[in-house]
Amino acid sequence: MKILLLQDWLRSGGTERQSVLLANAFAAAGHAVTLLTFRPGGALAATVDPAVTRAALQPFDTRLDWFAPGLTRFIARQPPDVILCLGRMANCYGQNIVCATRDRWPRLAVIGTMRTGKPLPRLFRLSLRHVHHIIANSQAAKSTLVRDHGLPDAKITVIHNPLVFPAAPAGADRGQLRSALGATPATKVLLNVAMFRPGKGQADLIRFAAGLPADFPWQLWLAGDGPERPACTALARRLGLADRVKFPGFQSDPSALYAAADLAVHASRTESLSNFLVEAQAHGLPAVACAAQGIGECFIPGDTGAVIPRDQPDAFRAAVLAFAAPDAARRERARAFARENFDPGRQVQAHLDLFARLTQA
Repeated sequence: MKILLLQDWLRSGGTERQSVLLANAFAAAGHAVTLLTFRPGGALAATVDPAVTRAALQPFDTRLDWFAPGLTRFIARQPPDVILCLGRMANCYGQNIVCATRDRWPRLAVIGTMRTGKPLPRLFRLSLRHVHHIIANSQAAKSTLVRDHGLPDAKITVIHNPLVFPAAPAGADRGQLRSALGATPATKVLLNVAMFRPGKGQADLIRFAAGLPADFPWQLWLAGDGPERPACTALARRLGLADRVKFPGFQSDPSALYAAADLAVHASRTESLSNFLVEAQAHGLPAVACAAQGIGECFIPGDTGAVIPRDQPDAFRAAVLAFAAPDAARRERARAFARENFDPGRQVQAHLDLFARLTQA
């Protein structure tokens, strides 16, 4: 198959990591794969496999995520069998793509995706009605499409995100990284890996951690980068937590952080399925997370993690105290859950099976 993946820019977010993973995996399976972005470059551009054809529509970076000049002309030069729209901006173009291609290439399958808990722009909503099929990355996201947007159940397939970082590297040194960031063997390291964007909740995590008991030895590691990071750094200093809240920055591979931490914590307000939480499970980290769309599908609530209502910070702190306690059996159940539900090979094959079905219809 000839597969075209469409993304606005390869920033360091979860959807962008999924775009690169899928492109690389489809190419490794022997398909002709093009990863087309609106903007050139991006933090993840170097992680695209050479077997994947890379192209960008903007001749230079205009810093406009929505600007896709010459999109239909690009498609017309080498029409693919499948176009997979990834991210909010790419999905906004689904309707245009269908209208431009349906007469000339009626067998071309244009597939939208639902990977967000944010309100959908009007063009996104229109495109979801016109694309040939939709992949939702959680049952909760599918339910939202059916319940709130009136889309037919049969048009939506749920395929959970495949794990980008399925296991800690062999011989990962837990103690060295902890020592470098000032954690002792007794310190309970609370970890969050996410872009610092509005709605991701890092500031809430700092406030929650500030209320933990004085005799609980904790650190909070907030890995990632983005526009909200300076405000979070200032908040930690203002609360007198500069020695407890660490900012390791963007990690091209955060596996060493997972290996060094004790607990995954998450307070994002808008999710569909959290890549961070499913990766944390794969590395054996239990999780404490504020309720949001799809969060309950990232771990086993009440067993390998806890889902806490957003307006209950004391309940969040109580769960942190409970789940940070060492429990080898729980950690293994977390790993098993991730292997069962987010295995990369299985999830990639689910995409390819769907593509084959849609192009043969």
